[in-house]
Parts: sequence; structure tokens; C-alpha cells
Amino acid sequence: MYALISDLHSNIEALDAVMEDMQAFPVQQIRCLGDAIGYGPNPREVLKRVADCEFTLMGNHEEGLLFYAEDFNPRARAALDWTRDQLNDPSCDKDDNYSFWSLIDSLPKVERRDDALFVHGSLRNETKDYVMPEDIDNLDKMAEIFSLMDRNRCFFGHTHIPGVWTEGGVFKRPAELDYEYVVPSEKVVINVGSVGQPRDGDNRACYVLVDEDRIIFRRVEYDYRKTIKKILNIDELGDALAARLKVGR
Repeated sequence: MYALISDLHSNIEALDAVMEDMQAFPVQQIRCLGDAIGYGPNPREVLKRVADCEFTLMGNHEEGLLFYAEDFNPRARAALDWTRDQLNDPSCDKDDNYSFWSLIDSLPKVERRDDALFVHGSLRNETKDYVMPEDIDNLDKMAEIFSLMDRNRCFFGHTHIPGVWTEGGVFKRPAELDYEYVVPSEKVVINVGSVGQPRDGDNRACYVLVDEDRIIFRRVEYDYRKTIKKILNIDELGDALAARLKVGR
């Protein structure tokens, strides 16, 4: 069994709660699908955690940190600029600072393990493509995504909205699946949700456990009020990034 986490967004309270939840299961590996940083108040602490993952992918926020985030909205770009300052903090150990940048610079955009693919956005654009629930009706888009798959399952994040899309044209949210799904013989793409900034109306952290063909969606309560308080004390992050944690949007 392995665990999949994505879109942590510098939320250490959510990540620690998820890590604690994993202890109830025989998790052998943790794989991170990107966006460990951005939006939240604890980028250094979160990056230290994901450094121990089997692998961590490049998300659009890591990519934006390395290059100019021209397609980011002003709020996201301001949070990324603040994150960059935290990772360059001159009051911190220089070797620690270097290790963060070395990690981010080395992140792959796609991983292949056994019968599964792992990406942040989609195989059409690994860091930036959004696959939304309504895309199940976009036949050309979904056909292109499935045609790029050389394995029958692909896990991703990026939208912060968990769910399953099948090559046969069906989309299901975790609640509709009773939070468990057995992968069929047809191709499927599976969004693992967001640990640090859920956007599906449920403010609990979301992650996935994979036990051979069985996919388990986990929702975990965490102290979002503590995270909100931290964000509100950082002018560069702003009230909106705090408020959305309470409502899961």
C-alpha cells in the first residue's frame, strides 16, 4: 500500500494530520504529486516533510517559483514571492536554504511506477492543464488524455477536486463511490484531491491510499483555524487565502 498526497500548499497542520491518519494503515511509501508550496504559511516545514517521500512531482507552483509565474493571478503570485523570500531567508542555515532549492529544481514532471502514471496537471500539460468534473463531457479533451496514457491508471492533482474519470465517459466523486473504488480494466484518471487547500466544499484534508486495484479516498480533519491565524498574520498572503480554508473552496 502507498499513499498519494497533492497540493499541500505550505499547510503544515493539514499535512501533519494526514501523516498521522496514515499510521492506521500499512503505508509503505508516500508519493507527492506537486504543489507542496504556495498559498500557505509554512513552506520550509512542508518541504522538509516531502523530501522524505518516494518521489515528489513538479507542480505549477514549484515551476512558478523557479521561473516567472506569468499565468498566476496577483494573489497567487504575491504568495509565491513571499514563499521565495522564506526559502532564501538569510537568518536560516544556508545549507537548508540550498537544499530546498536543490529539491525543487530536481522535481520531475511525470513518474511511472508499475501499472500507474503520476502527474500534477495532466499528460497534455504536466504542470498546468486542469481536468475538471465537467470535462467528462468534453470528448475531444478526454480522448486526448486517455490516448497519451501508456498505463491504465493515471493519478493527478492540481484542481483540488477529487474524483474518478473513466475512458467510458463516467465521472464519480468520492462520496458517490462511498470513498472506495476498484480500478477496472479500462483506463481511468484519478484526482487525489488536496491536502492543504480543498476546493470541493469539504474543508477536510484529502488524500488517497492505493492498495493494488483498490483506491481509498481519505478525508481528515485538521486545525484549519491555526493555519488561518498564521495566514492572517502575513500581509503578503491575505484574508482570502485564509477564508477559503474554512469553507473548502
